[in-house]
Amino acid sequence: MQIHFIAIGGSAMHNLALALHDKGYKITGSDDVIYEPSKTRLAKQGLLPEAFGWYPEKLSKDIDAVILGMHAKSDNPELVRAQELGLQIFSYPEFLYEQSKHKTRVVIGGSHGKTTITSMILHVLKYHGKAVDFMVGAQLEGFDRMVHLTEENDFIVLEGDEYLSSPIDKRPKFHLYKPNIALISGIAWDHMNVFPTYDIYVDQFKIFVDSIVNGGSITYNEEDKEVDAIVQNTENSIRRFPYRTPPYHITGGQTFLETTEGPLPINVFGKHNLSNIAGAKWICQQIGIDEDDFYQAIGSFDGASKRLEKLGEGTSSILFKDFAHSPSKVAATTAAVKEQYPSKKLVACLELHTYSSLNADFLEQYQQTLQAADIASVFYSPKSVAIKNLQELSASQIKVAFQREDLQVFTDPIQFERFLYAQEVEDSVFLLMSSGDYGGLDLTAFLKHLGA
Repeated sequence: MQIHFIAIGGSAMHNLALALHDKGYKITGSDDVIYEPSKTRLAKQGLLPEAFGWYPEKLSKDIDAVILGMHAKSDNPELVRAQELGLQIFSYPEFLYEQSKHKTRVVIGGSHGKTTITSMILHVLKYHGKAVDFMVGAQLEGFDRMVHLTEENDFIVLEGDEYLSSPIDKRPKFHLYKPNIALISGIAWDHMNVFPTYDIYVDQFKIFVDSIVNGGSITYNEEDKEVDAIVQNTENSIRRFPYRTPPYHITGGQTFLETTEGPLPINVFGKHNLSNIAGAKWICQQIGIDEDDFYQAIGSFDGASKRLEKLGEGTSSILFKDFAHSPSKVAATTAAVKEQYPSKKLVACLELHTYSSLNADFLEQYQQTLQAADIASVFYSPKSVAIKNLQELSASQIKVAFQREDLQVFTDPIQFERFLYAQEVEDSVFLLMSSGDYGGLDLTAFLKHLGA
């Protein structure tokens, strides 16, 4: 097959292009900008476009399918040409379904934790030599790609994102997979630019549960009342497997999971990660990994890339960076770090970077999310607010929203950096939470400052 990618440089798109190239498909693509590591990875396989931009002449009747990425717009010249030619046009999730419709599809959904749970499942399966196809939203240690597709594997494990499928397909991605085995980790309002109310957002998960094939299963976090209600009220003929946070304890900065064989030391920590482990265990058991084998493997899981990642530590200080930016993730991550290091001072720094987080109407969702921190700060760029056409924010607005009077708010990267360097290093944990970079903060230099 000959496949053309419109917006081939995206994180998910370029991984899919590489996976199909490995299967022997002929791949072409275009994009107006491609960043690292996508650029180098595509170049190594001869898939990097010769020039950046959109070239309708690349489209012809010889192309079997076009895959359209979210980075493109609905009036993209190549998309228009593909439509004129009557070519088959797929969104990313549509094409993944086409590749897996004869497999057992395992789809991991939820507002938070889905990348980590998917990563845990893949780690356990690889540990025990069970080959599966997969798509996950982070680069995993021991895996070359975020997407792997074969003809022979019986299972495919998919991270089920609730964001839109493509510029011309406004359905959430996870509505298109039709899972045989599904999981929902939790629901907390996100993507306000797409789902303007909480109820509309919750409805997407109801549709997801109803999309599970008859006789399939839903594994779900019963501690989340919204998730529990959706699963209990669905009329879909599916099996239900509830899970909850398992017993654990922390001794000397080490988390131990309580198992039938005794305490098991694990490398991740925090109540949310223990809950993630419980969900991953249920899924692995449905794929054919028994409980003892699951525990044997999960002890060596170090976490998904950018998820509560320890960047380094000095004599008595530690630096963590987390992809967290939504309220539920910020609260869970902050509480987890404080629980793990109760005797250390926790300096928590959040960057408001996404459309929802910078929206004045959404800010109240962050109330008390930084309460576990001894010192808390928020950084945001007024330019980002302007680019997203949102109303201006003020420091007082943010303090009121977070319900923390001593919250320090920064809009200048230099001032934020000075604040960070002014903090006491001894017996401190620094937690940076963002999908951005705090206006260009040099993390390597800060690690040296900590003595790492």
